[in-house]
Amino acid sequence: MKSIYKNKILKALFIFSAGVLALSCDKHEDYVPGKSALSELSGDWYVRVLVDDEEVGNGYYLLTTANSADDSSLWIDDHFNTFEFKVKCPVNLETLKFSGTNLPSNRDGVEMDVTVSKGSIYADGTESTGGNVVDSIYFEAEFSVDPGTIYQLAGYKRTGLAEDEH
Repeated sequence: MKSIYKNKILKALFIFSAGVLALSCDKHEDYVPGKSALSELSGDWYVRVLVDDEEVGNGYYLLTTANSADDSSLWIDDHFNTFEFKVKCPVNLETLKFSGTNLPSNRDGVEMDVTVSKGSIYADGTESTGGNVVDSIYFEAEFSVDPGTIYQLAGYKRTGLAEDEH
């Protein structure tokens, strides 16, 4: 008797499982998210800081660029590494170049203005420290706390590979 009930229960579980499996199959195409108009400019970068083409920092620093909500500007954030700035910089959507004058930055109560010029991303423009071909970034910045000094920030897009991390 027990074996008859056991077989009926197993049969019922099998039919139920097959039904759930059949109903759970996705019959729709995969969702493909849209891209931001500034996706080529956005990312994490390892940059060096120079003045008159001479390095003034201690190697590479992490810098992040990200699109604004309306895709008209580029956030530039140095993560408290150099001048502790975060600015929203205008972008020319046709050329994908960025620059702006007297952009306000307020990090932890430290207020300053930043002027960004000659900002550009170059696709496959350099090699990372690990020898991988990656996008490069370059821009110049002048800070109101150090007027007259033009800082050059230049580097490459973070690859996530161990040999390229700093």
